[in-house]
Amino acid sequence: MAAAAAAALRAWFWNERFWLPHNVTWADLAGEPGSGLQYPRAAHVLSAFPLALGIFAVRLLFERFIAKPCAINLGIQDSGPHRAQPNAILEKVFTSITKSPDAKRLEGLSKQLDWDVRKIQRWFRHRRNQDKPTTLTKFCESMWRFTFYLSIFFYGIRFLWTAPWFWDTRQCWYNYPFQPLTSRLYYYYILELAFYWSLMFSQFTDIKRKDFLIMFVHHLATIGLITFSYMNNMVRVGTLVLCLHDASDFLLEAAKLANYAKYQRVCDAFFMLFGVVFIVTRLGIYPFWILNTTLFESWELIGPYPSWWLFNGLLVTLQVLHVIWSYLIIRTASKALVRGKIGAGQFHPLHVSKDDRSDVESSSEEEDVTSNSTKGVFSTSSNGSNRLNGHVAGGQWTGEE
Repeated sequence: MAAAAAAALRAWFWNERFWLPHNVTWADLAGEPGSGLQYPRAAHVLSAFPLALGIFAVRLLFERFIAKPCAINLGIQDSGPHRAQPNAILEKVFTSITKSPDAKRLEGLSKQLDWDVRKIQRWFRHRRNQDKPTTLTKFCESMWRFTFYLSIFFYGIRFLWTAPWFWDTRQCWYNYPFQPLTSRLYYYYILELAFYWSLMFSQFTDIKRKDFLIMFVHHLATIGLITFSYMNNMVRVGTLVLCLHDASDFLLEAAKLANYAKYQRVCDAFFMLFGVVFIVTRLGIYPFWILNTTLFESWELIGPYPSWWLFNGLLVTLQVLHVIWSYLIIRTASKALVRGKIGAGQFHPLHVSKDDRSDVESSSEEEDVTSNSTKGVFSTSSNGSNRLNGHVAGGQWTGEE
């Protein structure tokens, strides 16, 4: 009974009329023995799992033996936030009741301890921050991402430069789905897939952030889109989408690295370059190059079928997110320009103490603020509001899309 149910479920999931164009079957894509032709198969994506573990292991070695020495040479110290003064009563409230007490509870604690309310607020802020990652840790994480994003982007450009569909997107659909899988295309696709799987794994060991669940869903959706496009052999247009999205990610990580090293003008320059590249690629090239071929050229050459509608629905949804993220980037940069901060060494989109989605809170309301120059234009309030997955949300920047 269970075997029959499993077989029925498998048949339903791999329904040829959903995945493939009319008059095409999975048997057609099996390839003839001895022909030397191979097409994408669902089993291929399983190789991404051991590769993802390998990437994760390489990352650990990279951060320890390459990124950390680089950070130390740049003068980045492995020192954490100020630790809270030991206090059993406040610790019990923090661990058992609330990490951010309201005014009424603060007044009660003030009377119980004979402490000033501001002193108690400061204690809770220090307590929340003391387990947060150091600048060195964040630098190492960003350096790894920068290295991978830059490497995979240039690999993609080098691969696509000789691919006919890079110069003529209609080549993505000629003779579809009977488009042989080359080894270079396979490695490019599976490496991207494995990297996002490694991000899924590393979320549980990386810097803990408030948008953990959002980023988890984001990585899952990315993995789903890559896997989906591979299984129905839309890999040609898939490589265009991957390369286009890789074009701006390494610039954001470069800006973060410069900021951690306190090269603020370099950070400003990389951030502005990131914003320009992001907007040009996501609002210009993506809709007029990618969506044009997936929606119109493919309709003309192969016609729609069920998985075609799903694939394009996901790509259009992605474009909606591009518009939202671009608007937030422009709004944030505009506020900085209006305040006259840029060019004065105080344009801080990625201030060290407010790294992307890191939960180190603003100290602007406390007495131990060091100077106004350390407060970035893009700092968020201590309640952690205005967050959005992607790249920017009201001044909170993230590293992957």
